Amino acid sequence: MVRPTNAWLLSEDYAGLWSQATGLAEAAGLSAERRVLVPRGIFRVLSPKLWPRPQRAIAPQALAPPLPEIVIGCGGKAAAVLATLHGVTRTVIIQHPRMDPRRFDLIVAARHDELEGPNVFVTRTALHRATPARLAAAAPAWAPRFADLPRPLVAVLLGGSNGRFRLDRAAAAALAERLAGMMAADRVGLAITPSRRTDPAAVAALSARLRPRGAYLWDGTGENPYFGMLGLADAIVVTTDSVSMISEAVATAAPVMVAALPGRSRRIALFLRGLIDAGRVRPYEGRFAHWRVAPLDDTPAAAAELVRRFGY
Repeated sequence: MVRPTNAWLLSEDYAGLWSQATGLAEAAGLSAERRVLVPRGIFRVLSPKLWPRPQRAIAPQALAPPLPEIVIGCGGKAAAVLATLHGVTRTVIIQHPRMDPRRFDLIVAARHDELEGPNVFVTRTALHRATPARLAAAAPAWAPRFADLPRPLVAVLLGGSNGRFRLDRAAAAALAERLAGMMAADRVGLAITPSRRTDPAAVAALSARLRPRGAYLWDGTGENPYFGMLGLADAIVVTTDSVSMISEAVATAAPVMVAALPGRSRRIALFLRGLIDAGRVRPYEGRFAHWRVAPLDDTPAAAAELVRRFGY
């Protein structure tokens, strides 16, 4: 069968969801168009499981025809809409859809989603775009920017508060103290990047404590150094709230340490337990650590399953 020439990516406008959908499409060799899901009216606050007619719950431009040969969705709202397209075009949903799995051609679910079935492909981590080629290209491009920082270089990836964890000013100040202690004790360089979810007050707390010690902290202007930091880091510290960032971090050749935040999540605990048991990550204890690791990335395997299942 000829490889599809067009595809849609359906998602709300969240970076973590787009990263997963785009990473799968790129790895499968698909040329894909983003279609942003924007709920209308009361459907903005109503769970997608309660949408009686999902296609009418969103702004119509997201599904403006003609339909492509394959649609890849990510997240709960995408699942609700994608289920209505099953049987009309090929449908792939990323993450647990929280509905009958038979309503999709393929489900790519992480191990901590605890979902199995004949059309379910299980991954150890979230899908993403942190490929070896992308990191190898970004590293030399960003190396001059970080040339003055001490070595070893530790990249610090910041998430943000959500329904399970808290990264406010107080939590950021506590993390900053641990990072400052590591700089003093281990003579490491720090390159820090916030995400779109990071509270500006948390960024300010980290900046006030760490910039005077020589740390680099991206201010959100200009090109994002994220892939450059991943490619150059000798070790990575990432906050515990973000499965996506932890997944991207473990795709590198660097040891990964997870910084605890106030809060709890059973699913993220399951996710981290698998990586800790495999020796790929360790809890961050305020000191630099280095141990032998290998990159862990299930995105290519998920893409290969998509290609195999659809026969192209």
